[in-house]
Amino acid sequence: MAKAAANTKATAASVERRPALAGRTLSAPGVKVEMLPPAERISLRAPQASLAALSKALGVTLPVKPKSSATKDGRTALWLGPDEWMIIDEAGNDPLADCAKVTVLHSAVGISHRNVGISVAGPAAAVTVNSGCPQDLSLDAFPMGAASRTILGKSEIVLLRTAADAFRVECWRSFSDYVFTLLSEAASDAAN
Repeated sequence: MAKAAANTKATAASVERRPALAGRTLSAPGVKVEMLPPAERISLRAPQASLAALSKALGVTLPVKPKSSATKDGRTALWLGPDEWMIIDEAGNDPLADCAKVTVLHSAVGISHRNVGISVAGPAAAVTVNSGCPQDLSLDAFPMGAASRTILGKSEIVLLRTAADAFRVECWRSFSDYVFTLLSEAASDAAN
């Protein structure tokens, strides 16, 4: 009996949680689609009066203009609505803990377990994303730093333009295989 319990402990200790589609990548002429490393994410809701204190606690100014984002020290705040932001921290810090120190009115919910990030980069990146996203991704309409909640195929995504020829696609983990496959097929088509 003790031996069976010891074997169970050893098995449980060796289980490792891996990010969805970890290491998956596709390169085609003009575009590369790849899964991004894990990041900390929160969904933040707050009234205008709370923004200064939350911006200070998070170390990045929360944008108030539609389709905008702000980045500082590996942390990005994406405007999703008049009182809603997605905060992505790629530096390994915990934005939820930073918000917990603030006493102003707000709601911060950890969504790191729910979301994954996909990078689409290269001269054909906009064409690749546009294959399933109806949004105008020209640089005039969607410049660097632009962010929005939109759709890709049949999946809701949050889209961030990280460079003139690069995008970060945030989607729910449960839709990540669908989103990655759609982008991969679009990348192959864009290459032709």
